[in-house]
Amino acid sequence: MDFEARPLPLFSNLREEHINLMRTLIESVAYEPGEAVIQQGSLANYFYIVRKGKAQISFKPYDGNSITITYVEAGELFGWSAVIRSKTYTSSVIAIEPLEAARINGNKLRKLIKKHPEAGREILNSLADAISTRWKDAREQVRLILESGMR
Repeated sequence: MDFEARPLPLFSNLREEHINLMRTLIESVAYEPGEAVIQQGSLANYFYIVRKGKAQISFKPYDGNSITITYVEAGELFGWSAVIRSKTYTSSVIAIEPLEAARINGNKLRKLIKKHPEAGREILNSLADAISTRWKDAREQVRLILESGMR
């Protein structure tokens, strides 16, 4: 599977030289519907950027059933626990359509950022923008779940 970094919104504001640095970290992966991409509690090594398809993100509290938090589609990312040095993933991700994604190793990304600080600032700004959008969406999903439980 060939992967081109530029079309993804996450990389749209990066300069070409910084995109070229990122290309060395990108691995293309594919999953079939129903296939687990990430298991909650497993080691957080990679974050993912969806190219095609759709995936479901869910969280299972220790004392309850699994809750769907949100869905991710083309251009969105998940697994960012790997970027913030969390040892394990805090949620599970399952492909619900044929899924094509890019994955980036969090440790390798941190090394790149340390070695190339200017590129690192651009990359971190892009990640922050993408993640903050997800938090807003996840917050709304949780609010709706809580609201429906109050009725």
